[in-house]
Amino acid sequence: MRHLRTVFMGTPEFSVPCLAVLADSTELVCVVTQPDRPRGRGQKLVPSPVKAWAAARGVEVLQPERIRSDAAFLQRMRDISPDVIVVVAFGQILPQEILDVPSLGCINVHASLLPRYRGAAPMQRCLMDGEERTGVTTMLMDAGMDTGDMLLRREVAITPDMTFSMLHDALMEEGSALLMETLERLAEGSIPREAQDGSLASYAPMIGKDTGRIDWRWPAARIRNLVRGLDAWPGAFTFL
Repeated sequence: MRHLRTVFMGTPEFSVPCLAVLADSTELVCVVTQPDRPRGRGQKLVPSPVKAWAAARGVEVLQPERIRSDAAFLQRMRDISPDVIVVVAFGQILPQEILDVPSLGCINVHASLLPRYRGAAPMQRCLMDGEERTGVTTMLMDAGMDTGDMLLRREVAITPDMTFSMLHDALMEEGSALLMETLERLAEGSIPREAQDGSLASYAPMIGKDTGRIDWRWPAARIRNLVRGLDAWPGAFTFL
């Protein structure tokens, strides 16, 4: 796959193994990630895990504040003219102008079995809902929210004691392996495409600080699932 010219878009730790796959197996031209954000008590600007990984290896990093309205960024992508753009938990919605740039399309690695749990927080939400299985899906992106044609899927069982942190690490590993298979078959021209059945879709809205508030009127199982799903951030909590 060395002949594939690629651009990677991602931000959190979950994205890094997929970035490593691209760097090892394709011609990775540049990495796009969110701008540095203030964190901690001192509110110092901290780079994303993706930026830290790329910068340590001398890969060009671009950090557009608003990808939809950044004409210079769009022109940069057109100048690069990649074969594929791979998107993994980037944090911004790509406009059609960007989706149209790569000759083979934009590939997304999504942490659910689509069309279930489209959206920003699929891992947390499936745990909160008490699901017994989930997985990762690669898809060919379109202008919708995780609505593009599915390429490959890989299922992962959710054990009764699995927390978000455990599920995160399991899907992070499966996602990078699935991306590798997807790119190989894309390069061969043997990748299948399956339209999503919108009637089966569900959504996983973004998690906020107040999501973890426990309502003691809920059944015990629902409270337990809330604790499991939000163990990394923001955590389940109550007031007395």
